[in-house]
Amino acid sequence: MDYRLELVVVPVSDVDRAKAFYEEAGFRLDVDHRAGEDFRVVQLTPPGSDCAVTLMRNDAAAGSLQGLHLMVADLEAARTDLLGRGVEVSEPFHFTEGGQTAGLHPERANYGSFASFSDPDGTGWLLQERRGEPPEPMPAP
Repeated sequence: MDYRLELVVVPVSDVDRAKAFYEEAGFRLDVDHRAGEDFRVVQLTPPGSDCAVTLMRNDAAAGSLQGLHLMVADLEAARTDLLGRGVEVSEPFHFTEGGQTAGLHPERANYGSFASFSDPDGTGWLLQERRGEPPEPMPAP
């Protein structure tokens, strides 16, 4: 039995502002559907991803999601792309025994280098570098 995560709901305070941010960041618009005054579905997919995000208006929870990861093959290229699109992205960093450290992972180890950015509501995203092919799925128990 496969369990595929294909959609994450991102609470936002302003759907149009969030939609514009994610489109500017390169996410593909899949759906923008309204049904009446209070119902709207806006779904966008990051480039190359099988998992999309749906923007949901929720003032109380806007910005509450933190640590959403976008896996990239080349952190520097992804960061440059987002910066070119007007997204504020942190400098690269990695983790050592002493905690978060500036710069790329010294060996460019898979899952070792990061950069971060936030949407207008403060939803926290991490770019995480995984060079090469993804690992094989774990066998079923």
